[in-house]
Amino acid sequence: MSDNANPFVWYDVMTSDTAAAEKFYRAVVGWDIKDSGMPDRSYSILFAGATMVGGAMPIPDEAKVMGAQPAWMGYIGVDNVDLMAGKIKAAGGAILREPADIPTVGRFAVAADPHGAGFMIFKPSSDQAPEAAPPDTPGQFGWRELHAGEGAASFAFYSGLFGWTKDMTVDMGAMGIYQTYHTAGAQGGGMMTKSPQMPRPFWLYYINVDAIDAAAARVTAAGGKVVNGPMPVPTGRWIVTGLDPQGAMFGLLAPKR
Repeated sequence: MSDNANPFVWYDVMTSDTAAAEKFYRAVVGWDIKDSGMPDRSYSILFAGATMVGGAMPIPDEAKVMGAQPAWMGYIGVDNVDLMAGKIKAAGGAILREPADIPTVGRFAVAADPHGAGFMIFKPSSDQAPEAAPPDTPGQFGWRELHAGEGAASFAFYSGLFGWTKDMTVDMGAMGIYQTYHTAGAQGGGMMTKSPQMPRPFWLYYINVDAIDAAAARVTAAGGKVVNGPMPVPTGRWIVTGLDPQGAMFGLLAPKR
């Protein structure tokens, strides 16, 4: 990447029922969702206005065999997928699916950090990236949060590979240290050591909405479950975390209650 930091560039929900998941997120977030038209796979594109923000797809068969459950996955943009895959392994991470091409779209690999949190790396086929919307635009992903196996070690892993930089550090008392960070273009996120009750480390992605209470009500009305919040965060915004009807965890982020 041109500024030596690699941002998240795409997000997929991998699910057990694509049609039901699409109906849920259309109701909660307001996305327009269209079939990609790819002849060799089932894949839908999520649109916030005219901007493509992510996709919806069935859990791949090879992932099902490994016990994968419905989940959101984020793609980190890189200049060379194969080279970065090697660096991830050298830094103690793992490559769960070796680099492969998506015809006319790009090259990707499925990775995990040293504690097991999964993510993707991706290089598009075209250098013509879509124009980015302002980061607080409703329907865009506004925050990327790692519930880490160990917060400090995880920050060292990601910052060493992707050039991310520390921003605000928040002491959350018994919950530990919450380290916010910037990627390219000041794209924001945070990391903290996961709570003991969480079975494994994971990434949680927050979608922007206009107002948090109304969005939380839409989650419940559409068959999902609010598991935490609404609650304020130090940036002055409001969040909820929830589960969609298939069990994928997601976050919502709003400027007001």
